[in-house]
Amino acid sequence: MGNPELDAAFENGAAFVPYLAAGDPDYESSIEYVEALERGGADVIELGLPFSEPIAEGPTIQNAVVRSLESGMTPDRFFEFVEELDVDVPLVCMTYYNLIYRFGDESGPRPFVEKAAEVGLSGFVVPDLPAEEANPLREACDEFGLDLVFIVAPTTQGDRLDRIMEQVSGYVYVQARLGVTGAQDDVSGQTESSLERLAEYDIPKAVGFGIKTGDHAERIVAAGANGIIVGSALVDIVAEGASAPRQTQSNDAAAGHENGDDVETVAARLESKARELKDGAERGLAQRAPETERT
Repeated sequence: MGNPELDAAFENGAAFVPYLAAGDPDYESSIEYVEALERGGADVIELGLPFSEPIAEGPTIQNAVVRSLESGMTPDRFFEFVEELDVDVPLVCMTYYNLIYRFGDESGPRPFVEKAAEVGLSGFVVPDLPAEEANPLREACDEFGLDLVFIVAPTTQGDRLDRIMEQVSGYVYVQARLGVTGAQDDVSGQTESSLERLAEYDIPKAVGFGIKTGDHAERIVAAGANGIIVGSALVDIVAEGASAPRQTQSNDAAAGHENGDDVETVAARLESKARELKDGAERGLAQRAPETERT
C-alpha cells in the first residue's frame, strides 16, 4: 500500500510540502509558480484541484479556488496541467470527493484514480472524506499504486484515529490547530501534543495549518514533525502578485497578470519563500537527537 516516491521524500530529512491551487491565477502562470516551488526546495507538492465549496479552507485559499475556477480549471484541465509540469518531486492532489466520485463514465473513484496514476500523481488529500467511508477510494489507490493522505485534527482520537491510521498511507497531515487553513502569526501549542499522540504510528507526520515563516518551520520540526505543509503563505504571494499595480504593460499573456506583477517576479518570490521554509525545517531537524529524526 502506497507510493515509493512519497516514501522516499520523507527519508532524508524534514520534508517541505508546499501547496498551490492549480490554475491560480491562470494556467500558464501557475505552471511557472509550481516549478518555482521545486527550485526552492520542495520535496512534495500538493496541488489543489478547485471545488466550488471548499469547506476546509480559509479565505486565502477560498479566493485562490475562485481565481482558479474563473481561469477555467476543471478535472480534465487539471490532469493536463500535471502532465505539463516539469518537476521531479511527487505531486499530491488535494480536492473534494464529489469531483473524484463523479469523474468519467462510471460512478465511483476508480476512473479518477486511474487517470491520476496515468498522468503521474502520487496521491490524494480529500478533506471531506471520512475514513469510515474511504474504502472505495482506498481500494482504487491500492490498485493503481497511489497514496491516500488523511488530515488528523487536534481533537481526533480513539476509534476515529485508529480508523484513519488504518486507511492512511504516504504521510499524515497533522492539523496544527482547529479551524480552517490560513497563515498565522504564531504556531499552535497543540502541535507537540498532536505529534506525541501519533508517535506510535509508523508513518511520516507532516504538520500544516498556520506555518508561514522559516522560524515556524524550525519550531515545528524541532518538536518532532517529519515535514511541514505550507499553503496560505504561498498563495498570498500569488494573490499579491496578481493584484499589484503593473509598471509596464505587455501583450504577452505569459509575461504577467492584468494589473499585476510579471510572472518571473512572482515566481522568484515563491522560490525565495520556499527556500526560507525549507531551510527552517532543516534547522529544526538539526536540533533533534539522531535517534528522534524519524518517529
